[in-house]
Amino acid sequence: MSIRLTYTDIDTGVFPVDYSHGRQQWLDAVARLSQRQRPYPCAGHGPDNEALFTDTAWIGNDEAENVMVLLAGTHGVEGLTGSAIQSDLLQLLACGKFVIPTNSALLLVHALTPWGYAWLRRCDADGVDLNRNAVDFSRPLPDNPDYDRLRWAMFETDSNQRRQAFADYEREYGRVALEKAISGGQYLDPAGPFYGGRAPAHGRLVCEDIIRHHSLSQRRLALIDLHTGLGSYGYGEIICDHAPDSDGAMVAKQWYGDATTLPLAGTSSSVPKLGLLDYAWHAIMDKNSCYITLEFGTYSTDCLFETLLRDHQLWAQTDNTAERMAHAKLMRRHFCPNDSAWQEMVLFRARQVIAQGLRGVSS
Repeated sequence: MSIRLTYTDIDTGVFPVDYSHGRQQWLDAVARLSQRQRPYPCAGHGPDNEALFTDTAWIGNDEAENVMVLLAGTHGVEGLTGSAIQSDLLQLLACGKFVIPTNSALLLVHALTPWGYAWLRRCDADGVDLNRNAVDFSRPLPDNPDYDRLRWAMFETDSNQRRQAFADYEREYGRVALEKAISGGQYLDPAGPFYGGRAPAHGRLVCEDIIRHHSLSQRRLALIDLHTGLGSYGYGEIICDHAPDSDGAMVAKQWYGDATTLPLAGTSSSVPKLGLLDYAWHAIMDKNSCYITLEFGTYSTDCLFETLLRDHQLWAQTDNTAERMAHAKLMRRHFCPNDSAWQEMVLFRARQVIAQGLRGVSS
């Protein structure tokens, strides 16, 4: 097996200015490599009244027994970076600097939450966080009583009072409890952050359809879900939400090494969460497959909460388009810094992890 990290030049020009530019760049690059594309229209429209789509492309052998699935834009605004990483990979494939083994294929999924990508929000038009949406809606939904206790602070407009409330909570219950209260997921408050919804969201339905269409439950899978906004600046953390003693965790360690972190083992910058998209994929994977999140850090977790909570405060109000648009710039800065050094680190690390995953699933 010869799948190597390429050291060719890094072009940060692949980072798009917005959803429409990112989509067109991606479609142009895919057209040179594959005719097997499937667009999934999404309800709603972007700020310029543009139509919204999740796009997928299959590259490689139709009958491949091994498949790498690369997800971008699970959280809308994070699609800026996911789009850049996929476009960089497509350029490497087009010039022969990256080669897919004959027994494997690549499935790209671009903009799983296109509404959030276009509007520079993490959630969809209904306020749903796709990465808290993979729960069984026919059963009672999970509780997060700590969210209820802290909700008043999340919508407190005085940031000093909010920070004091969080500090008091952390002092009493610990940092992990604070982060789980805010970001662990909740199913009662559509206006609030990390809301998992009341029904399967667009991105989840897309995933379920491509699993059926490509018979992915019958193939060996390497899933990489591209995210930004949590962790050390510019570093891509390999987060594995399989149970620590599971086959999936063992496979992740084999493919990605000791850099792999596990929230359930307390070794990750991410705390355990409800309704992760991972769980929908875990259910169809065999014991030789695994799902990881490749999470690129930007600014501090406290900064993440402040930026995100302000976003939800503004969208819970009406007649404030100018304020929303102004804050969207801060959302973009947090989730996709306009810093060429950060962008270079992201593209280099993504190439490294993609090569590891493809090498592992093809072995």
